[in-house]
Amino acid sequence: MSVDIGSRLRHLRIAHKLSQRELAKRTGVPNSTISLIESNASNPSVGALKRILDGIPIGLAEFFAFEPERPKEAFYAAEELVEIGKGAISYKQVGETLFGRSLQILKECYQPGGDTGKIPLVHEGEEGGVVLSGRLEVTVDDERRILGPGDAYYFESRRPHRFRCVGPVPCEVISACTPPTF
Repeated sequence: MSVDIGSRLRHLRIAHKLSQRELAKRTGVPNSTISLIESNASNPSVGALKRILDGIPIGLAEFFAFEPERPKEAFYAAEELVEIGKGAISYKQVGETLFGRSLQILKECYQPGGDTGKIPLVHEGEEGGVVLSGRLEVTVDDERRILGPGDAYYFESRRPHRFRCVGPVPCEVISACTPPTF
């Protein structure tokens, strides 16, 4: 049995109306560490998880026993999409929380030159997207393509990948990944 610690922590933090920075201040755990845990890029030790949970506050037993209701909303207005990106890349997520869900849908906007970074992304699952406007350079393993409006991508996320806006205008993409990774 696998427990999605990252999604569970993110759900509880948001339910307690805490930002990652505020939780980091309360606990002395770096904001970057909380971010890595919530994105399931890092598994915390029991001690580190307890320190983080003390900042909410919630105990370890309650944390692992907690089963939130699945979101019941079926429709989301544009202003209800949740911004989870930063800098030159905007990721607007459909739904406030993805806890208990197996699909993440994003409206992405890359500013000219916006880049996911020189170090390729690698995680479990699958992802795909359709470019709505602009041009997006997508690199998967050693293969690179420049996609324009109407072009799409779909691949296993454990293959190293990177996204970059090329050209003078922002690039908009609608994407989905499973399981949720942010």
